[in-house]
Amino acid sequence: MSGTPCPAFSLPGTSGLVFQLSAAKKPLIVYFYPKDNTPGCTNESMAFRDLHDQFVAAGASVVGISRDSLKSHENFKAKLNLPFELLSDSEETVCTLFDVIKMKNMYGKQVRGIERSTFVIDSTGSIVREWRKVKVPGHAEEVLDFVKSL
Repeated sequence: MSGTPCPAFSLPGTSGLVFQLSAAKKPLIVYFYPKDNTPGCTNESMAFRDLHDQFVAAGASVVGISRDSLKSHENFKAKLNLPFELLSDSEETVCTLFDVIKMKNMYGKQVRGIERSTFVIDSTGSIVREWRKVKVPGHAEEVLDFVKSL
């Protein structure tokens, strides 16, 4: 997907907002994560939270997307004191656009879920970098380094 125009989308978000890609501050970091309140997703969200001021200083904004409900997102955001919006894609519309729904092994069973992935969208609306099958340790720092290089 890198180098291609990002498909337009809008999703309901925390704080009662409807997020629209067309109105978003760019560059935009969009990270897809499997589930609120799970260890990997908590650590990933906290890493983006802890670096948030540096993302803002680099002119970027951050949003997180999962299939969880807005109520779940509101609780997760409050619990972790996240300074950015979480978007609910319960219908998997945007997850499908970004091709992040995959079959995964969980405790020996095949389950359908979100493959942890991050995308950077530039001011022209193009996807300029993507990470798939993300490993959480060091990932937010790597994304920040890339954004600073834009």
